[in-house]
Amino acid sequence: MDRVLRVVVIDDSAYVRKVVREILSRSPFIEVVGTARDGREGLDLVERLDPDVVTCDLIMPELDGVGFVREQMQRRPVPIIIMSVAKETAEAALTALDAGAIDFVQKPTALATEKIFEVSAELIDKVKAAGNIALNRLPNTAPFVVTSKPGPAVRGSHSVDLVVIGISTGGPQALKRLIPQLPADFPVPVVMVMHMPVGYTEMYAAKLNELSPLEVREAAEGDEIKPGRVFLAPAGRHLSFKRDANGKVVTHLDAKPFSSLHRPSVDVLFQSAAEVYGNRVLGVVMTGMGSDGRQGAAWIKSQGGLVFTEAESSCVVYGMPSVVVEAGLSDRSVALEDMAHAIREVV
Repeated sequence: MDRVLRVVVIDDSAYVRKVVREILSRSPFIEVVGTARDGREGLDLVERLDPDVVTCDLIMPELDGVGFVREQMQRRPVPIIIMSVAKETAEAALTALDAGAIDFVQKPTALATEKIFEVSAELIDKVKAAGNIALNRLPNTAPFVVTSKPGPAVRGSHSVDLVVIGISTGGPQALKRLIPQLPADFPVPVVMVMHMPVGYTEMYAAKLNELSPLEVREAAEGDEIKPGRVFLAPAGRHLSFKRDANGKVVTHLDAKPFSSLHRPSVDVLFQSAAEVYGNRVLGVVMTGMGSDGRQGAAWIKSQGGLVFTEAESSCVVYGMPSVVVEAGLSDRSVALEDMAHAIREVV
């Protein structure tokens, strides 16, 4: 990074404002240029200081976090990271993402304690990623025109029995635009890993289910993997596949392996899919920071399966797809608006 990111922190707790400033100041690439006590004060501060990134609490007087995001995105889009306590504010956090916030960090506690420091590394990484997002790639909920251009032919003959998707930053908005485009008679199951804090995935899956012809739900232990279903791995648990006594493929949830950076991990999902389904897997790596999915994509390719990556032009963060492309593991790069069509072409 060759520039210092200017950040505004909005939180009604003076202690949290102080701690977040202290955390971000540990990075030589971040400068907190101002803090605000509520959304109304935050709007004025953003207008005056023109920051690169904003961090914002959800529950505040005057104007809450959702109200701030809505108003700010209408005035001038800016990358906004929500900081919240999951159990109390899960629905509000998802609403803020719908309104245009790009990511969220889960506060370990609602109390004014030093536990807030536990999210230091995550917060710094997410602020740095947010500061490098092109403003025209910020999430928006406007419907896009599906161009359905025929993509480059995928070499070889493929029979796909399972679609697995890995996604992170920008994922909640992207999946709301992708999954509803898959028809009710889509012939294979879909299983997804999205990096989300504990407390959000069940509610997110329920909201996505309301929009989709397919049945979407958070995966539970032993769910049968069959057409017509879309499963989202629960936060805090890896999702893999196994065959039951009758030979049916079912889900298995586990905290192990502990070594992976993320739980659930895209790599764990993709590797298990390749082991159980062999060459009949399509892996899709979409917007997100980091490299989760690269190793899993290699497993899918080693078994003769297919890997698609989201094109840089539509990614909020072109991290996870880029490392798959750079490793020579992507069969096709597809923009978000064309992804459903590309998946249906091979399925």
